[in-house]
Amino acid sequence: MQVKVKNNNVEQALRIFRRKVTDSGVLFQYKEKQFYEKPCQKRKRKQASAKQRERKRTQMEP
Repeated sequence: MQVKVKNNNVEQALRIFRRKVTDSGVLFQYKEKQFYEKPCQKRKRKQASAKQRERKRTQMEP
């Protein structure tokens, strides 16, 4: 990932870089791969997030 610094404006380049990193999900993948997660733990985590999404979706409906 590259960001070019224009007119010696490092702050703006840093903001653009951070936005690119968060949008691409590189940091999330890095944190996820830091430790081994058992398959059963992955399933539980995914089920919990699905329940949370469903709960949020039902609360948003009138």
